[in-house]
Amino acid sequence: MLHRTRIVKKTQRPRSEEAEQQDRLALLQQMSDEDLMEQFQAGTVEAFNILVERYSERLMHYLYGFLGDARRCEDLLQETFLRVYRNRHSYQRIAKFSTWLYTIAGNLARSEYRKRKRRRVYSIQSVNRDDEEYEIALPDETFSPDKHAESIIQDKYIQEALSSIPPDFREVVVLRDVQQLTYEEIAQITGLPMGTVKSRINRGRTKLQALLKDIYAPEEV
Repeated sequence: MLHRTRIVKKTQRPRSEEAEQQDRLALLQQMSDEDLMEQFQAGTVEAFNILVERYSERLMHYLYGFLGDARRCEDLLQETFLRVYRNRHSYQRIAKFSTWLYTIAGNLARSEYRKRKRRRVYSIQSVNRDDEEYEIALPDETFSPDKHAESIIQDKYIQEALSSIPPDFREVVVLRDVQQLTYEEIAQITGLPMGTVKSRINRGRTKLQALLKDIYAPEEV
């Protein structure tokens, strides 16, 4: 007696919308800034959200370097991305997205700076006689009560020193030494010639070094 084998075909279940959405987001995450802007211009709002995630922290540091006021910087950060959202179709791929973004943020910060004088910098560099960059040694940031109190005092001195530097020098020093942007990017953001950018950075660093030499003077061995 023959037994018939029953063959059951497995039907593939359709993927859920959530799974498809995750795949789209994963694909977008791998794209460059410029590709994301093209996607955003085409109507993909998720691309804009990814750009916000990529640049929020860096822009916050940049704006704080201008103003020294976290709450106001948060407002300017939101305003920056709001302008990106509204003016997305004015962006052209011939420019790096980061340069376009920093130009928007820089314009807002320079406008706000007329009202605010406090500045803060996280890393200060100087130049030697051969125009080679080197960092001024900053205190150990490992937390302890006495070091924390000392860092607050030093932070105050840094802000006071920055407030004594002309704003033209402050801006380029923050862009170079805090944001680590190239000279070319700084020239595009500020609209200054390359030679002026380098000159202002070097002069700004020299002024800061002179003002802070007693705070960050190397210890004698």
